[in-house]
Amino acid sequence: MTSKNNSTNKKNKILILFAHPSHEKSEVNVPLYQASKNIEDVTIVDLYAEYPNFRINIDNEQQRLVRHDIIVFMFPLYWYSTPAILKEWQDLVLEYGFAYGSTGKALHGKKFFCALSAGGSAKAYRAEGYNHYTIRQLLHPLEQTAVLTGMQYIAPFTLFGSRTAVEENRIGQHVKDWRRLIEAMRDNKFDFEIAKDLPKLNRYLSLLIKD
Repeated sequence: MTSKNNSTNKKNKILILFAHPSHEKSEVNVPLYQASKNIEDVTIVDLYAEYPNFRINIDNEQQRLVRHDIIVFMFPLYWYSTPAILKEWQDLVLEYGFAYGSTGKALHGKKFFCALSAGGSAKAYRAEGYNHYTIRQLLHPLEQTAVLTGMQYIAPFTLFGSRTAVEENRIGQHVKDWRRLIEAMRDNKFDFEIAKDLPKLNRYLSLLIKD
């Protein structure tokens, strides 16, 4: 009984890898970044600030991954993908023998998801929409990365229509939802099994979070 309670009460450590090349132009991601800074058991890394020349410290990044239970990519969607430094990070850090391969089991059992913004409206991200694919479909390469590295992939936390979010007063609620989500994940008050099959997390928080 005691060991079960200890397991249930154990807090998850969360690593957020933030990638935005222009802080001064960010109206969605920087507020999320700032809101994440003062949450206990959350480590947030500004990749562009830490590696302005793209010279990523592979050992340091791998050690960060090992020390955390939940990995988050936070970024604006650029041409249906991540900003350049996140791709560079993946190419260098997720090495054979560390993240995949017969001996590459360092990430097994961890959870992974994306927190992103998209300039287009939600209706643009569907089969009949302007972009022809859902946001989850566009993130399939990252989902497959999670599968290959033994991580559990969770649906994305997404803000659509980011270009008009400030004028429409949607940022405050988005940040509030983000804090609620991260704190629930940290405290093991979140249903990861349901979350892995959803199109995105935002509208299902009441279902996913256990009060």
